[in-house]
Amino acid sequence: MKIDCIVKAPHIYTMKGEGVGYVYDEAIAIDRGKIIEINKQEEIEKLYSAEEVIDLQHHAVFPGFIDGHMHTALAILRGLAQDTQNWMMFGLQPFVQHTRKEDYLLGSKLGIMEGIKNGTTTIGDYGDPMEDVCDFVDRIGVRGNLTQTIREAKNKVYQPGELYEYDRERGEQSLKRNIALYDRWHRKKDGRIRVLFGPQGPDFVSEELLLQVQKEAKTRETKVHLHTQQGSRETEQMIKRYGKRTIPWLQEREYLDETLLAVHLTDATEEEAKIVAKSGASMVLCPGSIGIIDGIVPPSLVFQGAGGSVALGSDQAPGNNCHNIINEMKLVTLFNKIKYENPEVMPAWKALRMATIEGAKAVGVDDIVGSLESGKRGDLIAIDLGKTSMQPLFTHPMRNIVPNLVYSAGGEEVALSMVEGEVIYREGEFTKIKEKDELKNLEKQVQRIGKDAEEDFKAFSHIHRKFMEEGKL
Repeated sequence: MKIDCIVKAPHIYTMKGEGVGYVYDEAIAIDRGKIIEINKQEEIEKLYSAEEVIDLQHHAVFPGFIDGHMHTALAILRGLAQDTQNWMMFGLQPFVQHTRKEDYLLGSKLGIMEGIKNGTTTIGDYGDPMEDVCDFVDRIGVRGNLTQTIREAKNKVYQPGELYEYDRERGEQSLKRNIALYDRWHRKKDGRIRVLFGPQGPDFVSEELLLQVQKEAKTRETKVHLHTQQGSRETEQMIKRYGKRTIPWLQEREYLDETLLAVHLTDATEEEAKIVAKSGASMVLCPGSIGIIDGIVPPSLVFQGAGGSVALGSDQAPGNNCHNIINEMKLVTLFNKIKYENPEVMPAWKALRMATIEGAKAVGVDDIVGSLESGKRGDLIAIDLGKTSMQPLFTHPMRNIVPNLVYSAGGEEVALSMVEGEVIYREGEFTKIKEKDELKNLEKQVQRIGKDAEEDFKAFSHIHRKFMEEGKL
């Protein structure tokens, strides 16, 4: 039988079953974007002839990583909002006020390319506007689980304790843009692009608009991608406006169900996390971002223990500094071991499942990706086991490939990325776009943002201004 592609490797991690689904010396037969069989190499070669045979003799193959929550547009402001008590208002906002649409698109290109280089094949991007991001996702070939931001709160630097001001027209227009994005892009490109609905948070939109968003998402059978109990700032806003914390407030309004993709849960109690998990909602955990900007380990283990599905996310580069799920796997294991003072908590294999099949289930794409098995799409990555970070290689009496990937790798080990059975990245090069051409105006645009933001930076970014004055940055 003639097919499109055969991928051969000594080590394949299918992620089938309850563990990592390891198989040795097998091959993956792919045709028209789908995996049609995984079997011993000699059996696959007997049954199929392929247009392309990818022989990965010194590699391990995994399902492509799922990044459940990203703000790639903010990569244009990388490294500007760490080490401050209020990263959003005093770190980020002075620069956001001077960042243009074309700057954000450049940031998205930068963030998406970075994610692909580090093994991400499904991006959970969240921003405004998203039309041009969809175009780029289409061109570069990555899988997109994309969300348009819906926001009613006015853009300005709010002082601690100040209640957000709502602009009803702004909220209505952003919902209309989300609906238009859905109508144009949802399930396009053979289902490679999906569109979610994105109210920025229960504190950033009115109750009326939040409920309308849920209705629109349910009608269209997609998810609500919502920052949920994401910090003490949100909790303060909700208590001042409604007299209740976020999760009990959402529960009263029947907002907690399988439609909800709840991001962060930073300020959630363990009991609140259990409530969300038992409702059927999923969680996205961004350990690097929340660790850096809040110094908190969210209750993901409690969420999982209550039967909930958790995906990993890289969030945004101003706070987290990178879009790298390998980094998030390491941090989720490390932070939970420290939190619970137990080195056996959150083993490497469990973090890998969060980056693949469990993450796919959380964000609603496990029907097509997250594991390597017949009938699913051909989304996979190859890890070069010859890299020093993956050496030495043990297979008996214990395999050390997964621990090395989670605890030692940095991302440069990703030698190949495939989506829908098509190679989109190979040995440092994208196959469908030219990286230098996409980023050619980066330095010029960054210099303009910095110049325009100088006055607001000096007025609001107190700790960073102090660092600059003292020569510490």
